[in-house]
Amino acid sequence: MSAVVPPSSTPPSTESRGPGKAPAAANAAAASFAALLERLDYLDPADIERVRQAYRFADEAHLGQWRHSGEPYITHPIAVAAQCALWKLDAPALMAALLHDAMEDCAVTKADLVERFGSSVADLVDGLTKLDKLQFTTREEGQAESFRKMLLAMARDVRVILIKLADRTHNMRTLGDMPRSKWARISSETLEIYAPIAHRLGLNETYRELQDLAFRHLHPWRYAVLAKAVQRARSRRRDLIAKVQAEVERAFSELGLSVRISGREKSLYSIYRKMEEKHLSFAQVTDIYGFRLIVPSTIDCYTGLGALHQLYKPVPGKFKDYIAIPKLNGYQSLHTTVVGPSGINVEFQLRTQAMHVVAESGVAAHWLYKNNDSSALNGNRLGTQWLQSLLDIQDETRDAAEFWDHIKVDLFPDAVYVFTPKSQILALPRGATAVDFAYAIHSNVGDHAVGARINGLDSPLRAELKNGDVVEIVTNPTATPNPAWLSFVRTGRARSKIRHYLKTMAQTESERLGEQLLAQALRAEGVDHVPADDEAHQELWEKLLRFTGSRSRSELMVDIGLGKRVASIVAKRMLALLDESGEKPDAILLSRERFTAHETLSQGAVTVDGSENASVRFARCCRPVPGDAIVGYLGRGEGLMVHRAECPAARKLLQKDAERFITVEWSDEPTRAFDAEIVVTVRNGKGVLAKVAGAIAAAEGDITHIDMEDESAMETTDLRFVVAVRDEAHLDSLMRSLRRTPHVLHVRRAMAGA
Repeated sequence: MSAVVPPSSTPPSTESRGPGKAPAAANAAAASFAALLERLDYLDPADIERVRQAYRFADEAHLGQWRHSGEPYITHPIAVAAQCALWKLDAPALMAALLHDAMEDCAVTKADLVERFGSSVADLVDGLTKLDKLQFTTREEGQAESFRKMLLAMARDVRVILIKLADRTHNMRTLGDMPRSKWARISSETLEIYAPIAHRLGLNETYRELQDLAFRHLHPWRYAVLAKAVQRARSRRRDLIAKVQAEVERAFSELGLSVRISGREKSLYSIYRKMEEKHLSFAQVTDIYGFRLIVPSTIDCYTGLGALHQLYKPVPGKFKDYIAIPKLNGYQSLHTTVVGPSGINVEFQLRTQAMHVVAESGVAAHWLYKNNDSSALNGNRLGTQWLQSLLDIQDETRDAAEFWDHIKVDLFPDAVYVFTPKSQILALPRGATAVDFAYAIHSNVGDHAVGARINGLDSPLRAELKNGDVVEIVTNPTATPNPAWLSFVRTGRARSKIRHYLKTMAQTESERLGEQLLAQALRAEGVDHVPADDEAHQELWEKLLRFTGSRSRSELMVDIGLGKRVASIVAKRMLALLDESGEKPDAILLSRERFTAHETLSQGAVTVDGSENASVRFARCCRPVPGDAIVGYLGRGEGLMVHRAECPAARKLLQKDAERFITVEWSDEPTRAFDAEIVVTVRNGKGVLAKVAGAIAAAEGDITHIDMEDESAMETTDLRFVVAVRDEAHLDSLMRSLRRTPHVLHVRRAMAGA
């Protein structure tokens, strides 16, 4: 979108307004639309007429609005439509390009556009419209929501992003007319968001132009110095370039190969980035110039490569075959670097015309190149796979900032190419792991992954993949995603799938715990079960939900499980409602519950066995293990926290918030080992740590963490171990074993605040 000078404002150029100048402005706009018409020769007359009607509507809507340059505002939509016409986009896309600011700046509604131009055009314009009318707490939140809307519209219809990139390109070309205070923000946004999206979709020409324009306005002085240096180098190497071109043409002619040769110059921003990243001077950047060779067929690309390598010596390690394995955005070419005349390295790219169209225009090649060349269209499909993944990520992510966080991961696809066991090629971002690979295959494979075999060798799931790896994922139907995976996955798809699963499981577990807590609270009131959500109790549940403010029975149970509602209060309210309907508490049950209330084990206690995740957690301050006397604290929004009964932190909470404590008990058969923290005081000496660790291992304890005090000059040192044990008896046995170890002076169990 572009800035608008309101009708009441004075445009910067006094010549562009005033009664005598209005016709001149109209003539300028008409002339630019006439230039657009010259590019529409690929459309039929009926479509050209529809585009003309959209122009007239936009011209009328923007009447009286001016750009910062002083030109009538309509010149901007026309320029955007002209860029779209270069990509040979269809009539609805050109109409949307002309109307893209009408909803945002001219009080035109989507309904108006549907009525006038149809739903297809209206949907495109709506996808391009920013969300300025909504209220957001921060600029970042508003920006994230705008991009989420645009990207989702783009995933459903790629024309949305093509129009948006054309819009941004024209705004960057005219950024010099904007106040200088806005240059940095708009240029940074272009570099961080729009240029990567253009690259991700294979629009390389637009990608390079956006980068250079942003560089020019972010660092004007550096841009000017580098531009002069390139100009000087260009004039110095003119003879070299002519010589190489003549030699290549002669070599191809002798083989009877038809070839079209063009020079390829590295963009200023690419040169600048290379100098920055590799700490090079301009003179050390050797690949500023290269050649692009367009040949008739794919086999000619390989034949031409052989001719080049006969003519010049190839530089080892500088050959890449992007025809056999296209880039993530669909790009296909053969790349080779050779030692040319005077010992200067020269890069060549060989491709067919179809590949060239895809290389420069990416997803826009769908409209530009309408034959059935499989190499062009296959590359194009690769580029659009990312668009489909946006919809997959949206299914799991409702928060705009989180959605944008996932997408940014995928915008810089420096790719690695790996193989499935059946030799299918998968392209993943550099740094991707076996977990990313698993989710790229299918979400079920990722959810149940337990290990990987890379090139036939067992490997951990966090193993980073390299080009050419053959990856096989080992699954187990009972396995579930691990929250620790979020620390190393690289793809937005994997990250969103893992987060979605964890959130869903947290809700399910909290709901189950809430049911258990409410049942326990009702038993204390003499009701032996939670009333069913059936027709007989429909009115009771409706009244209870109004009382708690919950939208459903499920939501109420989740809130109880998370500690947002106190089960005993909900139970008392439910008892009153049951009483109103004539259902009385069971006197025998009531007296039995009150009689056993002082006992350690109450019939309504919550049983824990270690299988709980989000809903039940074990306090790190005291680290309870099976066999310890325990209590449960229902934190606000945190679920159930299990403490040892003698824990100082739990005792403080009991004094302040006694009603949030509930009875908990250990299951007879815990499902896993539990962490306990012990402090071992030792006499300093050689090999002491090894002896202590050996004693723990001999007692079948598993060390998960060690802390050592830096007291090497002292006579004694405290070693703090976190060890995994089965239960209290196992821990006692381990501590006795440690006390018998030489150099060990004292062993105790650690507890914060004790």
